[in-house]
Amino acid sequence: MPWIKHGFGTRLSAGWPNTTNLATAKQIHGDRVLLVESAGPQGEGDALMSNIPDIGLAIRTADCLPMLIADPKNRAVAAVHAGWRGVVSEIGPKTIEAMRREFGTKPEDLVVAIGPGIGACCFEVGPEVAAQFGFSGRAKIDLVETMCRQLGRNGVSPGQISAAGLCSYCNPELFESYRRDREAAGRMIAMIGMERDS
Repeated sequence: MPWIKHGFGTRLSAGWPNTTNLATAKQIHGDRVLLVESAGPQGEGDALMSNIPDIGLAIRTADCLPMLIADPKNRAVAAVHAGWRGVVSEIGPKTIEAMRREFGTKPEDLVVAIGPGIGACCFEVGPEVAAQFGFSGRAKIDLVETMCRQLGRNGVSPGQISAAGLCSYCNPELFESYRRDREAAGRMIAMIGMERDS
């Protein structure tokens, strides 16, 4: 899709994205989807969506899942920050529903990319969190699998989703991880935007 500019940052991508025309949110680990009509801070929320060219929708992660969504039919995009609380509150499907209301998006037309985040290999949680995913006792949680299941129930087929399959916790040379490094952890930027038609 030549009209899309996007990417998932790493520890090694300082200076990217090299634009000041970014829209950002004060991320609160919730399910609020913000409609972006201009660059700059957008308030509190964990998903950004827009159909306006030349604005990069940017989110920051350090274990949470970064998810980028493109609607080629209606020329609209979204960037989603999904930690375990966001996944439990189904921020992915809620973003798609918000895109349907605002842009006429249909789930079967979407292209979805899920970037690096903490994997089930390293994300063991206590009983309180595990219970929200349907487990009893301590459990290892697969946020990507859960997100893909939620999207599937809402009309997005597996063939429309590309997942990086890279764990932020067990790749310290490449990725920031809050669970691994706590207060010393930096943040990685994931960004998606649309090029203006020439």
